[in-house]
Amino acid sequence: MISVLIPVYNYNISELVSEVHKQLITSETPFEILCYDDCSNDIKFQEYNNIINTLSHSEYHILPKNIGRSAIRNKLAQKATYDWCLFLDADVIPKNDDFISTYLKSISEQSDVIYGGILYQEKHVDDAQLLRWIYGNKREALSAEVRNKNTYLSFLTLNFLIHKRVFDTVRFNEDIPNLRHEDTLFSYNLKEANIRIQHIENPVYHLGLEDSKIFLQKSLDSVEAINLFINQDLLPSNYTRITNIYSKVKDNVISKVLASIYYKFEATFRKNLLGKNPSLMIFDLYRLSYYCTLKSKR
Repeated sequence: MISVLIPVYNYNISELVSEVHKQLITSETPFEILCYDDCSNDIKFQEYNNIINTLSHSEYHILPKNIGRSAIRNKLAQKATYDWCLFLDADVIPKNDDFISTYLKSISEQSDVIYGGILYQEKHVDDAQLLRWIYGNKREALSAEVRNKNTYLSFLTLNFLIHKRVFDTVRFNEDIPNLRHEDTLFSYNLKEANIRIQHIENPVYHLGLEDSKIFLQKSLDSVEAINLFINQDLLPSNYTRITNIYSKVKDNVISKVLASIYYKFEATFRKNLLGKNPSLMIFDLYRLSYYCTLKSKR
C-alpha cells in the first residue's frame, strides 16, 4: 500500500531505513522502500547504504550520473509500485515509533498530500551551526495548527505522503537549475492545481545541520532561485514573504535604499549571522536587501 521514497546524496541513510523498515513490518501493510543515490562522490556512503539491499522489499540504487533534486524525486515516484508515496529526505529520522501508522491512519478518500512536519533537536548545537538551528526551530518546526494557516508555504518536501495520481497533474520541475526552492515551486503548482495539502502532527527530526557559512550561501542561492522563478513567470511576485515585500516597494526609493544597505552592511550582517547570537531579523534583511540588488541589475 505504501512506497517509501528516499533520495540520497553523500549521506548514510542506513539508520533511517532500518527504523522505517521496522515500523512498516509492524504495520503489516504491503510496502517497498526505494532509495536512489544521486551518484554520490564519496564512496564510503555507498558502502554504508548497501546494507539496505539486505532488507526485505528494499532497494538501494546508485544512479550513473547526478540528475538533481527535482528529477530524482520524479524518477522515484515513477518507479513506485503503490499508490501512496512517502517521501523522506536522507537527513531525517522519525520522532515517534508510530510514524508509519500515523500516516496510514491519516489517509482518507479526500487525501491528496499529507505533510507531517519537522522538528530540530532541543539541545544547543555547535556555534558553527547555530544560525541553521535557530532558523529551523523558529521558521520550520511549526505545529500543524500553525502550518494550516498558510497551507502551501508551510509545506516542505522532506517528510510528506502523496498519492501517485497527483504526479499526473503536478511534478517537480526538472527544467529549473539545481539551486534551491524546488519545494516552493512544487507547493505553488499544487495550489494552482487545487490539490489539497493536509497538515498533521507526525514529525521527523532534521539531523543534517549545515555550517552557518554554508547555510548563508545556500540562502543567497535560494534568493537567486526565487528571482529566476519570478523572471520566468513560474511564480507570482508576491508568493513568498521576501518577494511580497519587494513587490510593495519596488516602484519607490525604498528598493534602492535596501540594495545599498546590502552593499554597505554585508560584512556587518555576516558577522552577526556567523556569530554566537544570530538575529533572524538581520537574516531577513540580509536576504531582502540581496534580492533588491538582483532586481536593480535588470
